[in-house]
Amino acid sequence: MLRVSLDSSVYIGTLISRGGGSRLLAMARAGDIRIDTSEAILKEIGRVLREKLLWDGYRIADTFQKLRQLTNVVTPTQTLDVIKEDPPDNRILECALEAGSDYIVTWDKDLLRLKEYEGIKILTPVQFLERVRSGSVRSGST
Repeated sequence: MLRVSLDSSVYIGTLISRGGGSRLLAMARAGDIRIDTSEAILKEIGRVLREKLLWDGYRIADTFQKLRQLTNVVTPTQTLDVIKEDPPDNRILECALEAGSDYIVTWDKDLLRLKEYEGIKILTPVQFLERVRSGSVRSGST
């Protein structure tokens, strides 16, 4: 099974527009991929939903309950300082490393600039879904 860490930008985009991230969530529901996340990523999603999108606490709590049922929540044991331009982006790398993710899926330019980190490929949702369609995605566990 493919293991994928999603950046908070993908979750937010999915929650407000049902874009490519919705396909990723549907793949997780179907058992085709495992989505890895962490408390730091969930906290960032909650902050954006509350402060920028003005969601109320009940709506956020309901969304988090659904996300926790759908995702593999890990607790990273190491702190990274790889991305100097936007240090919170390091939380995505920490999650992916801890979970053993095969891919990081993001819209974040600083993460995408890396292309790969410690064997974890970093792609946009569109790139990832194209690779799934073409059959060129690989799981580190296979």
